[in-house]
Amino acid sequence: MSFSVRFVILLLASFGLSVSQAGLFDDDEARKAILDLRQRIEASRVESEQRLNTRLAEEGRKTSEDSAQVRRSLIELQNQIEILRADLANQRGLNERLAREVSELQRMQKDADQGMEERLRKLEPVKVTVDGRDFMADPAEKREYDEALAVFRKGDFATAQTAFVGFLQRFPRGGHAPSALFWLGNAQYATRDYKEAIVNFREVISLAPDHLRAPEAALSLANCQIELKDVKSARKTLGDLIKAYPQSEAAATAKERLSRLK
Repeated sequence: MSFSVRFVILLLASFGLSVSQAGLFDDDEARKAILDLRQRIEASRVESEQRLNTRLAEEGRKTSEDSAQVRRSLIELQNQIEILRADLANQRGLNERLAREVSELQRMQKDADQGMEERLRKLEPVKVTVDGRDFMADPAEKREYDEALAVFRKGDFATAQTAFVGFLQRFPRGGHAPSALFWLGNAQYATRDYKEAIVNFREVISLAPDHLRAPEAALSLANCQIELKDVKSARKTLGDLIKAYPQSEAAATAKERLSRLK
């Protein structure tokens, strides 16, 4: 038996054929068997490669799909991150705007509180000292009195009369009233309105006989009476002045004028 036949027998045995069956082949048949076997081996290899390639392609396709899914997931995640960043930026901007608005409201509230306190302080009575007398007065009362007195001191007696009359109409019982009456009488005296001046000087003495300006009011009253040629009334007024306020400078002046009156 030749080597080729023996080789074919071994191959056939590997494929499950018995030696007795293999022995039936001659050399031609062996060659045919070898060719057939080669074809079968080649077909098996091709089939195996195809299956392997198919499996590899499937695995590659699956891997590609998985990679694509991962990429899509990453892109979606990145988009969500960008959305969250934008929302966070918007929220931060909103918080900053709200903080500014709250700060502005707090500033406005503080200004309003300060303004209210200032207005309340303007309405609260304040302690003033006028002609030696201490008393509490509304800020408006003090302001208007000071303004009227400033007009008088500038020598605008007609305007001062109007200012003091208006003041006394608004604050007839205020602490400034005796002094306002005194300066009103002096403004009227300066404009030669002696009769009205007499009324106001008498009001000073009647309203506040212990007032610092009372002796001067009595002396000014006498001067008005003298201007009106009412010497009798002037002498009486001067005498009452000397008796009521003997230590005052006005009393000393009254004595001198009384001595010159006939």
